[in-house]
Amino acid sequence: MTPRTFWRASVLTAGLTFAIPAFAADQATAVLMDPDGKEVGKVTLTAVPTGVLLDADLTALPPGDHAFHIHEFGKCEAPDFKSAGGHFNPEEDEHGLMNKAGPHAGDMPNIHVPENGKLHIEVLNQMVNLSRGLLDKDGSAIVIHEGADDYKSDPAGDAGPRIACGVITK
Repeated sequence: MTPRTFWRASVLTAGLTFAIPAFAADQATAVLMDPDGKEVGKVTLTAVPTGVLLDADLTALPPGDHAFHIHEFGKCEAPDFKSAGGHFNPEEDEHGLMNKAGPHAGDMPNIHVPENGKLHIEVLNQMVNLSRGLLDKDGSAIVIHEGADDYKSDPAGDAGPRIACGVITK
């Protein structure tokens, strides 16, 4: 029997399209929990040649705009999730996608959750990779904040409390 190739997705970035073999890519996941311990979504992280593709299936978040970040530690202790530390920032840059001295590697675009609390999105983060940093000995986490990131305020974008957190695991 010969192995078959299954293509997981096509990614469009900077005008280049390439396919990602589902079985060949390194993957990790983060199950997101709210402060009460209720599961509110899952993020699958897939290593791609230009970074990490985050496929988020969010199922029970408050509607509105929320900051969506990778944080520096693989700990999600409720109720405030401060155990996840600050944004993942190995280069020690300033915060913000609109900051000339930024962004942190863990800074990503805001998400916009509809009234039903469900959202499926894909985000390509070209500043991280799974093998160096995200899965190191202290790990890392996906964190969703109550409000939107303003993309410039250092150190965290003035996004308010953390409302969901998930440890990234292999």
